[in-house]
Amino acid sequence: MPHVIVKLFAGRSEAQKQQIAEAVARAVIASAGSSEAAVSVSIEDVDPEHWNETVFEPDIRGKAATLYKKPGYEPK
Repeated sequence: MPHVIVKLFAGRSEAQKQQIAEAVARAVIASAGSSEAAVSVSIEDVDPEHWNETVFEPDIRGKAATLYKKPGYEPK
C-alpha cells in the first residue's frame, strides 16, 4: 500500500498536480509491482520562503539516510 507525498513550491495548477500524481503513481506501480488500487499520492504546496524550515531540514537533511534520490542543491 504505497502512499507518496510530493512537496512542491506553491503555484502549480490543479491540472499540473493531477499530471504529477498520475506520473508518480504509474512509476510506483511499475517499479514496486503494486496494483493501481493500492497506490495513493498527495501533493503539499509549500511557500518557497518556508521550504528550508518545513521541507529541507526535516525531510531532506533530517532523513538523509532514507533518501534514494538526493537533491543537487543546498539551501541558501
